[in-house]
Amino acid sequence: MAGLINFEDENEVKQFLDNLGLEYRFQCYKENDPEGCQRLADYMEGVKKDYEVTAQVLKYNCEKNGHGESCYKLGGYHVTGKGGVSKCLKAAYSCFLRSCHTGGKKSMDACHNVGLLTHDGRAMTGEPDVKAAREYYEKACAGGFAPSCFNLSTMFIKGDSEGFARDMSLALEYANRACELGHVYGCANASRMYKLGDGTEKNEKKAEELKKRAKELYGAKKERQLKFGE
Repeated sequence: MAGLINFEDENEVKQFLDNLGLEYRFQCYKENDPEGCQRLADYMEGVKKDYEVTAQVLKYNCEKNGHGESCYKLGGYHVTGKGGVSKCLKAAYSCFLRSCHTGGKKSMDACHNVGLLTHDGRAMTGEPDVKAAREYYEKACAGGFAPSCFNLSTMFIKGDSEGFARDMSLALEYANRACELGHVYGCANASRMYKLGDGTEKNEKKAEELKKRAKELYGAKKERQLKFGE
């Protein structure tokens, strides 16, 4: 049947992939389509394994088009120095910050990364900025990013050592939210708080429910890891 690709024919597959790359390049540089640029970056990274060209496309799409996902991925490249870009956490921070405020598929991941880099000060002056970290964790948590909810919970458990008041009721609130979003340690922490009565009245039934949920999530995680390794 005309138009179908015989994926058992190596030459036919190569031609198909080459044509796909040309199509994405046209979309990006001729049609000025930011999504086309992102597709080109994914193609160069995943198919061609050309990380230097991938980095160039990501940089173009982030800086010229303000594409959130490209900014996020470019930030990741700066973290490790991948694709010939500078290994620079300040540059990564700038990319993540832009992605966080732009929105898009990876914006909540980007907000979380901004929170991480401000929390320990690595991307700034070297001094932690707990207030800014909290702001970005809260943004990511509100967007459904479980690790940010969990980090907020631990911040409120530690309290004064992190620069603001210890608040076990807020710690429990964020632990519960992390658990709802599937974070195993969020469930474990919430279970312990209900068991001890930290931030709430003691509730053995709730503690057991959350402990069971933590075990289920942990088991599912281990199962995924086993399947991936098969």
